[in-house]
Amino acid sequence: MKILILNGPNLNLLGKREPEVYGKQTFEEYFKVLQAKFTNVQLEYYQSNIEGELIGKIQEVGFSYDGIVLNAAAYTHTSVGIGDSVKAVETPVVEVHISNTHKREDFRHVSYISSGAKGVILGFGLQSYDLAIQSFL
Repeated sequence: MKILILNGPNLNLLGKREPEVYGKQTFEEYFKVLQAKFTNVQLEYYQSNIEGELIGKIQEVGFSYDGIVLNAAAYTHTSVGIGDSVKAVETPVVEVHISNTHKREDFRHVSYISSGAKGVILGFGLQSYDLAIQSFL
């Protein structure tokens, strides 16, 4: 089984950025935990702050991988293009968020990804990624 974890803008700052919301662990540290836990899954990780690069990665793996775990971050609420790319590929996508976006600003209550996603997991911290991977098993 091959799963891509795809992170959007500012998630490269996990561990430094708003630790009260996002925690103190970097994603690279947490990715090692996921790899150790899911030894039967080929996990890959990609992060970009650039919308077009995220779309390109979805298109690149969207017909050959078994799953995509997507945290589009702020692009979730603004990018019709990312939402369209999720709908355009065959690989199922699980939308994840570290925080509970429904407890935050009103603009974060809208997702352009959810309607094309297999499911949505939010509010469980980094464990949201773990739960998303489990949904593919």
